[in-house]
Amino acid sequence: MSHPSRVQPELSIIVPVLNEADAITGQLTHLDHWRQRGAEVVIVDGGSTDQTAEIARRADFNVITSAAGRALQMNAGARACHSQHLLFLHADTRLPENADQVLARTFNTGSPVWGRFDVIIQGSSRMLPVVATLMNWRSRLSGIATGDQALFMTRGLFDKTGGFPEQPLMEDIEISKRLKKLCRPVCLREKVITSGRRWDARGSWPTIILMWQLRWAYWRGVPVQKLAERYR
Repeated sequence: MSHPSRVQPELSIIVPVLNEADAITGQLTHLDHWRQRGAEVVIVDGGSTDQTAEIARRADFNVITSAAGRALQMNAGARACHSQHLLFLHADTRLPENADQVLARTFNTGSPVWGRFDVIIQGSSRMLPVVATLMNWRSRLSGIATGDQALFMTRGLFDKTGGFPEQPLMEDIEISKRLKKLCRPVCLREKVITSGRRWDARGSWPTIILMWQLRWAYWRGVPVQKLAERYR
């Protein structure tokens, strides 16, 4: 969508949120850093029942609402923002200090591009560095990225894939499969930091086993709605 009356930002950061009031203040501080450096930030609330949206609005962020569901929220954010360069950032993930510079070099090749960062998982489990290393290598070898790795893409590629598939789980895997048919991903070695709260809450090995089971079942064609029930 063209907006000739305003200067288009070089980068739009889209952040889906749902009931993150306890943790969003730290993320807003992080996002303000990028906003001050010229990035557009769009926060997409999926109908929080706590003060998430209000906290973000009080901090003068652009907050829009959509139906709940990460894919739905990210698609709504992409429609609402103005840049040709899109970055989808989870509410518990932080970008590296030079993210805008790295992305500028990546996007300014003149070609359609998409990709992700390497990831560090921060938490109490001693298994998390192993999990992160395996995640990074798996995605580098397979060309499939996860949302925790901060997916980025040109708007043209986003539009060609039809955006994130509106499914309750594995939307990152599915859009990666579609994008990979158009071009290989750029796998940046700069690292985002994401929360290991899922692993800490459920236990590292149970979570690892569950995630591999879900991915294997998805690959075999098990309906994603059934997988979402198991994930919850």
